Amino acid sequence: MPSAQVRRTVEGMPKYIVERTFPEGVGVGAGAGGAAASLADVERNFDLGVTWVQSFITEDRRKSFCVYEAPTPEAIRKASARIALPIDSITQVRVLDPWFYQ
Repeated sequence: MPSAQVRRTVEGMPKYIVERTFPEGVGVGAGAGGAAASLADVERNFDLGVTWVQSFITEDRRKSFCVYEAPTPEAIRKASARIALPIDSITQVRVLDPWFYQ
């Protein structure tokens, strides 16, 4: 189970969408082993100020679009290099959802 520290987000921290291509498909499973591996990766990135928020994976598992909070794109690059994840692009974004106007 993720710790409260892992699930944190930082008010005002820039958000980014990171696009990745996995020619052989994403290797992380949906079970307990995949969750443990993902949690370990998340915790390794705290010292860089990088927080993985959410990911979307295409049906064929060859592309992912991940939401991160981080101080800079370079921090995301360093965090991804630590865990050998590819990066196609990093785009800074702002949240716009149905609750935006409330």
